[in-house]
Amino acid sequence: MAGTTPMSVLLHPQTWALYRMELRSALRERTIVMTSVLMPIVLYPAMLWVMFTGITFVRGQTDDLTSRIVVTGLPAAHAQLERELRAAPRVAIEAAPADGDAAVWLRDGRLDAVLQCAADGGAGPGLRARIVYDGSRERSTAARDRLQRLLDTYRNRWLREQTAARGVTPAEWAGFAIDMTNTATSEQMGTLVLGMMVPLFFVIMVAVGCFYPAVDATAGERERGTWETLLTMAPPREALVIAKYLSVVTFGCLAGVLNVAGMLLTVRGVLGPLMGSDERVVFTMPLGAVPVVALGALLLAGFVAAGMMLFAAFARTFREGQSMVTPFYMLILLPTMTLGNRGLVFTPTLALVPVVNVAMMVREAFAGVFHAPQMAITVAASLATIVLLARVAAIVTTREDVLLGSYAGTLASFLRERARFGRGRS
Repeated sequence: MAGTTPMSVLLHPQTWALYRMELRSALRERTIVMTSVLMPIVLYPAMLWVMFTGITFVRGQTDDLTSRIVVTGLPAAHAQLERELRAAPRVAIEAAPADGDAAVWLRDGRLDAVLQCAADGGAGPGLRARIVYDGSRERSTAARDRLQRLLDTYRNRWLREQTAARGVTPAEWAGFAIDMTNTATSEQMGTLVLGMMVPLFFVIMVAVGCFYPAVDATAGERERGTWETLLTMAPPREALVIAKYLSVVTFGCLAGVLNVAGMLLTVRGVLGPLMGSDERVVFTMPLGAVPVVALGALLLAGFVAAGMMLFAAFARTFREGQSMVTPFYMLILLPTMTLGNRGLVFTPTLALVPVVNVAMMVREAFAGVFHAPQMAITVAASLATIVLLARVAAIVTTREDVLLGSYAGTLASFLRERARFGRGRS
């Protein structure tokens, strides 16, 4: 294939024969099958379910604990409040400390909350209540929530009694009322939740799906001593590299798509324990989001696979390849931490940022929003990044010492040497 273009190499039958061989070889590796196929669709949703179920279990354990509280300054006119607190389940009213410093007991964990009461300075038998708690302790926070619910119940009943005695309605007594109406449908609420969760897991799983195949196709091949065997088969070097790259992209895409499918199938069971009996949320994916997710998986896998293979190409063992690829993997995940911000807007500037642009495109698609200019910029920026990495890979593959593992440096040292060599020629 001397003098051929990358497109002609891509379309050549020998490239696709090598691609099928790479796929068969990768599917024989249990680690690759686990991370790229089983984990996205089975293990990862199961891990999420276990995690959220554990959170629910811990909360349930906290709810079963008795909250130890101290009540101070309660006016005689509201003695009924103390009786209701004593009758409430899982609430124990303790005697106030002899030294009067309940804050010390609260800090030491001997108390969970302090209810400080005082008569209202205005007309009538009003009441001012203040809950003092330790927000760093889950038990104290639970005590605060219990007291808040009990106080709300008592306050509402007391207001009804007071307004009835005065011959006015609660609304007239309040004088200022606020009502809230949620116009979002159950499907829109579900897509909001999915739009916050899926893009983050989507990026993680595409990166995980590319990780082991990229290392195995480069450093693993070198460790097994099969690089030389492949080169003696007389395939064009460009065809061999493209075939390996396409196989890594395939596993990355597969992991991303399977992860979205697995999340859609299991998200209700995963979030159900935390959402209680809320039936307003229905988890569905708009049909228009399907091609966007597929395109996003392809673009993201194309970028991640190229970067990981470049770093792993300079490793001589599989373990060394993992060490070299891990910083790049972490660099991919760091920007995704911002995706939980609901106020993040998909701007043209953000569409230029690798990884984040694809994740934002997927997030918008789940909400049924399709910004054509931003999507076009995302596709163009992603393709440009992939072409740039492919260009670097083409330079790397021209070096026999890199392919055969005799080069002792890393990608960074290789690029520095290349830059110095270029300046020397000029």
